[in-house]
Amino acid sequence: MGGGHQSSPEAQPRQEQDLALLKKEFVPLPFRDNCAHLLVKLNECRHQTFYNPESCGHFRHTYEECEYIAWEKRVAAKKALSK
Repeated sequence: MGGGHQSSPEAQPRQEQDLALLKKEFVPLPFRDNCAHLLVKLNECRHQTFYNPESCGHFRHTYEECEYIAWEKRVAAKKALSK
C-alpha cells in the first residue's frame, strides 16, 4: 500500500520564505506556508504553458510531496503534544 519511496531533497519544507517574492508573485495568503517556494515555480510553469494539464508534472509532484511532508510533521508534533 504505497509508501516506502525516497523523498526528493527539493521537496523539503522551508521555515523561512522570501516574503517579498511571494508578494511579487501574488501568492494568496492561505498558500504562504512552508512549501510556497515550490508553488511559485509551479505557477510560473503553469503560466508559461497556459495551464496545460500534461506539463508541469514534476513541479506539481514536488509541491504536493512537500505539502505531504509538512502535514506528516504537523501530525507528529500533534501526537507528541498529546502524550
